Amino acid sequence: MAIENKPEEEFDTVFNLNDSLEFSSHSEHDCGKARIFKIIVIGDSNVGKTCLTYRFCGGTFLKNPEATIGVDFRERTVVLDGETIKIWDTAGQERFRKSMVEHYYRSVHAVIFVYDVTNLPSFESLPEWVEECSKHAVGPLVPRIITSAKDPAEKEHVDAIFLTLAYRLKSHKPLRLKQLSESSVRELRNQREQETTFCQC
Repeated sequence: MAIENKPEEEFDTVFNLNDSLEFSSHSEHDCGKARIFKIIVIGDSNVGKTCLTYRFCGGTFLKNPEATIGVDFRERTVVLDGETIKIWDTAGQERFRKSMVEHYYRSVHAVIFVYDVTNLPSFESLPEWVEECSKHAVGPLVPRIITSAKDPAEKEHVDAIFLTLAYRLKSHKPLRLKQLSESSVRELRNQREQETTFCQC
């Protein structure tokens, strides 16, 4: 799981499925109306966005998920002064993004960029997704996380991904996304080439 610009002292707590987050009420909540945090999950088609959101909201991974057409909505209530996390699972295909883009970027509180660790182009296209967010008024202070849904090591941390964002939103702490480095892209390319060579032996 790649969490950018993360001060070490802020993420010492490890979240799991049964965790809840409790924080003191702020004046903005005194009216008794709970907020809903809108998190969008974006990335290329077939990188595992639906599996990621379904696991967090439903507790299990889908074995054979169908391609998302447009946008799917899922919710999970986390104990953040009774507030709700609403997950928007978006389509990766460009033809769907063009028709839905304005709607699902509106009033976003956080963004999760997803790529497939076995699919180099899905990683290389991440800067385009970051640029698309910027074009639709998703400001630099909106919390952002990059993760790979198909990496076996990441599957154990699905709840931590979303709950970390929830913590950031609740405490109003920004999480900035730094630019992807050329070394990161080369590293992923080399890893993929090694895996391909191994399979051919």
